[in-house]
Amino acid sequence: MTATYRIAGISFEHMHMGDNLRTAAAHPECQVVGICDAEPRRMLAAQRDLELPDSAVFNDWTQCIEQCKPDILLLCPATGDHRLWIERLAPFGLPILLEKPMAGSLADADAMISACQRHDVRWAINWPQVWVPSHRTAKRLSGEGAIGQVLEVHYYGGNRGPLWHTAGKDEVSAEEVAREKPHSWFYQRAKAGGSMLDYLGYGATLGTWYLGGAKPIEITSMVDEPTGLEVDEHSITIARYAFGLSKFETRWGTYTDPWTHQPQPRCGYTLVGTEGTITSWDYSPTLRVQDGAHPEGIDVPVDSLLPPEQNAMQYFIDCLKRDRAIEGPLSPELSRIGQQIVDTAFASAQQKRTLKLLE
Repeated sequence: MTATYRIAGISFEHMHMGDNLRTAAAHPECQVVGICDAEPRRMLAAQRDLELPDSAVFNDWTQCIEQCKPDILLLCPATGDHRLWIERLAPFGLPILLEKPMAGSLADADAMISACQRHDVRWAINWPQVWVPSHRTAKRLSGEGAIGQVLEVHYYGGNRGPLWHTAGKDEVSAEEVAREKPHSWFYQRAKAGGSMLDYLGYGATLGTWYLGGAKPIEITSMVDEPTGLEVDEHSITIARYAFGLSKFETRWGTYTDPWTHQPQPRCGYTLVGTEGTITSWDYSPTLRVQDGAHPEGIDVPVDSLLPPEQNAMQYFIDCLKRDRAIEGPLSPELSRIGQQIVDTAFASAQQKRTLKLLE
């Protein structure tokens, strides 16, 4: 099949760019035609893996777009620069797939929404956990009423730290982590670094998905204050809804990474409903489900995901082809609720008090 969609990857500050480019290259209707970053070394692995010629590698994003003529832009900048890049690229009118989280702040998120509306740009925010089979199965079961109305979401998310792995979850050494830490945007307050702003968006956004789009009334949050760091490595957020409480916890520094060996506490989601519970651990082949027929709990195999529900590129292409709305966590509408929770949690942690949900 001849490729229909030409893809350009711009800004490699987030290591997920390599993963997203691979899914684009694997899509039968896509061709990666260009990559761009201000630092050439960050593109070396992608150029090698995708066998791209030097003519497809750029340091200037305007040249990349003008010369490669892409149909879709993949975007993976530092969180604090999401608004900058959306406002730079929206005038080209091209669909944009932006890597999570949505933005560095709610004000930035609203500016991004406005920019895309002005230039009639279709865009989506990719949350990789949306494509984890266990978490999609949990959504299907809860959506079918398997545990009644979902009243609580308990989330524990994180890993050993953002510098312990590169694209494809390839591990790096402790020495490399120590060397990069002082320079990485992940550890810079101005770039929206820290475990809260890196991972709370997962719990807040997917939690909103599981709760049917409900918004909390108020937020209470606390972060650790590591010596010598500008940002947190551990946060706990409590959200009060009209129907109950939910908890979202983020951690850089888990004993192991959940994609190799689940740490303790385990990473994932527990949903508590009026008629049962579901626990969905990251990358687990089964869910643990309690209901009226099985109060002791049973293991339920996860669904086998099929195209176009296996990754963000498949889903985004399908929405563009069929001219259908982007839904769920990838939609700016639902992601904005997650951003409201994150911003309120951040402010709560700074002010050390409970706050009403920021609007």
